[in-house]
Amino acid sequence: MEFHFSSFGRTRLTPGALARGLIATALVAAIGWSGALYAANQSVQGAKKTDDSGFDGDAPTAILIEASSGSVLFEKNADELRAPSSMMKLMTAEVVFNAIKKGDIKLTDEYRISENAWRRGGAPSGGSTMFAAINSKVTVDDLLHGAIIQSGNDACIALAEAMAGNERIFAADFMTKRARELGLTKSTFGNSNGLPDPANKMTVRELGILARHIILDFPEFYKLFGEKEYTWNKIRQPNRNPLLNSMEGADGLKTGYTKEGGYGMVGSAVQNGTRLIVVINGLDDPDDRATEAKKMLEWGFRNFETRTLIAADQPVGYAKVFGGESRSVKLVAKTPVKVMVHKNGSDKLIARVVYSGPVRAPIEAGQKVGLVRVWRSGNIAVETPVYAADAIGTGSTVRRAIDGASELVIGMFRAGAEKL
Repeated sequence: MEFHFSSFGRTRLTPGALARGLIATALVAAIGWSGALYAANQSVQGAKKTDDSGFDGDAPTAILIEASSGSVLFEKNADELRAPSSMMKLMTAEVVFNAIKKGDIKLTDEYRISENAWRRGGAPSGGSTMFAAINSKVTVDDLLHGAIIQSGNDACIALAEAMAGNERIFAADFMTKRARELGLTKSTFGNSNGLPDPANKMTVRELGILARHIILDFPEFYKLFGEKEYTWNKIRQPNRNPLLNSMEGADGLKTGYTKEGGYGMVGSAVQNGTRLIVVINGLDDPDDRATEAKKMLEWGFRNFETRTLIAADQPVGYAKVFGGESRSVKLVAKTPVKVMVHKNGSDKLIARVVYSGPVRAPIEAGQKVGLVRVWRSGNIAVETPVYAADAIGTGSTVRRAIDGASELVIGMFRAGAEKL
């Protein structure tokens, strides 16, 4: 295992010194850089492997994530926007989950199946449907079962119409707004179900972020994704996820296909206490989709293990303070900073504290300041927020004047450097 960081030098660490090495790295980075530190796009564009011991994959776009930490084990064209097809139903489901959690709607609420929902998403459509009868009333609970297990387009349209008045408003004002709240900055939506629409675009990275959020924040609803069949209107349909019957520990999430997007899948499995999430899209064959997803998950379980780099509330580094009674503030992570690393110890890790600074006083204890970002072999492996460990009060008039003059000089220097 090796840590290295920019021009600050390189240090080889034993596993026992791993945490101390990360703190030193972050400390140097935090003091050495004022303002936001850079991070290049880490997606492996057009490549099949991330390194010599990496995964050899055929999906045009793919990502593999460790669920607990969000550590990225593999990615390929992960930020390329593509039609997400029925995988987009994860966003519709999350909007409903969140509304239930907030108390805006209840599982027992009944929604009418309109002629539009029946015609465009029901039996006459020829697509995936829960076969809800026209003008019937179906509970939110049953509609969620139909949308998730049976991939029912009619169920999604019924939910959208009941919650927003029509599907277009639901896509724009409910799905898009909620996506931005979750940090999904690229995703756009034209309907509730993933049927062909030019506005339906997502990346595998954002699908992975969404899946991780559902798994961690809605465990009671996540169980639906692992149910192997569901019967509605006396029609029994199996879950379309091929991993549920072919891989140990597989329990979600969603497949998808449209001509525009190809065959895709968001899948998850747990083995030996570790949960991985795989997202692939753009394949030409459903069997290849199943094979690729399983192969990627098995590769992850076989080759990686979790290491704790920094314990919760352990110092990560320092951020420069402007106008405070102290020149810097100690930073801590509220949760352990963990990363999945190759079992063979071949990874090179880079850690940097990233913040916009100097941070203006006063600063409250527990105030979010930035994040610690860890790269593994050239790819961003994990990002964890960091917070002020102590309160920093406003400094004296002299202190503020000195800091102001210092920032003015630095600003003039930067402006001059940009003209060179």
